[in-house]
Amino acid sequence: MATIRKRGNTYQIRVSAGYDSLYRQVVHTMTWKPKPGMTEKQIENEVNRQAVMFEEQCTRGIVPTNMKFQELAEKWFEEYAVVNLKKSSVQRLRGVTKRIYATFGHLRVDKITRGQIQAFIDDLSRNGKNFLNGKPLYRKTIIHHLNLLSDVFNYAIRLEMIEDNPCRNIFVPKGEKKEKEIYSVEEMKQLFALAEQYGTLDYRAFLTLAVYSGFRSGELMGLEWKDIDWENNVISVRRTANYTATDGTYTDTPKTKNSLRSLKLPNVVFDILRELREEQLERREIFGTKWINSDRIFVNKLGKPLYKGEPYKWQKKLTVEHGMRFCDIHSLRHFNATVLIRSGVDAAAVSSALGHSSISTTTNIYCHAFKEAQARTGEAIAAVLDFTSTKSETEPVIKRTKQAGSERSITPIDNTVKDR
Repeated sequence: MATIRKRGNTYQIRVSAGYDSLYRQVVHTMTWKPKPGMTEKQIENEVNRQAVMFEEQCTRGIVPTNMKFQELAEKWFEEYAVVNLKKSSVQRLRGVTKRIYATFGHLRVDKITRGQIQAFIDDLSRNGKNFLNGKPLYRKTIIHHLNLLSDVFNYAIRLEMIEDNPCRNIFVPKGEKKEKEIYSVEEMKQLFALAEQYGTLDYRAFLTLAVYSGFRSGELMGLEWKDIDWENNVISVRRTANYTATDGTYTDTPKTKNSLRSLKLPNVVFDILRELREEQLERREIFGTKWINSDRIFVNKLGKPLYKGEPYKWQKKLTVEHGMRFCDIHSLRHFNATVLIRSGVDAAAVSSALGHSSISTTTNIYCHAFKEAQARTGEAIAAVLDFTSTKSETEPVIKRTKQAGSERSITPIDNTVKDR
């Protein structure tokens, strides 16, 4: 039942909505202010009517307009995010709630202004908000914060709590751009040489497949032997292996619809995969009933799918022990894309091979590589129309002779004769 409390010239209406999962009482409140000129009787009737309406709203689950941001955000996570987003996306958004709740969690949703949000974003980009090193956050991380704020406010609009999203037209400073670290061709050859001499068969197969396919790490770890078409040298991506701190290792659908793809690869990839397959069959015979039939390509000695971070450990250990520069596992995908672009493969083909949602995603990520490729287009034309080797044969030659007081010129381009 609703309770009414007079506070000065306003009235506070409180409704109990039971208890949450932590057995804390959930109480919704609203404030009603009488209009000037109302009589005491009119005020009494209207405040009671407001109390009844407010109680009905709370009973039907309609969110009151005075809800605090953190309460609404948790409602959004439960009713929307968990149902519609991937676990990895929910985990990433959960990771930014600490800063957001500290700033906006105690504020009413309908009282948060665009200026407050802009000040929050500016603070993330300028001051030491990184919990690990005390430095300003990267622009991508700041955008994750803004995205969560915007999603919650859009949710509030759908619930008719507010009319406008205060995140609209918020400016995110560019900040310091972190360049992608990838191996050069010479370094990649060195890495393959080290892997051949010192790396495990699992890592050599992973490295070969990663560089030649450009598949994401999660896609590689999610590959199964049935995804391989041995006759046509084709490998298909149908799932991904992911990991979150709350769920551990789990299997999920690929990142985008276009990530469901098949790619024809050279024999060198299938040669090492056959070698890995033979080794696993031998291990299955050795361990017998202890062997786990997961069908995954990358497994431990008992057949259990490997932890997604295992390739990172392989590569880190190999490069550090032999004094080579270390680039993370995702850099292998960047190396693949960069080589394709510099080799003249068009953007549509590169985008399809990488499984991007659109060609614009590819051109935005690898903008620098595409610019380098475009810069060489003039050189390509010059190579085709190379006049230097036959300059004496093709260079226009003007021969002049004087006849009857006039000068005649003959050009081999159009063979016309003109009097000057």
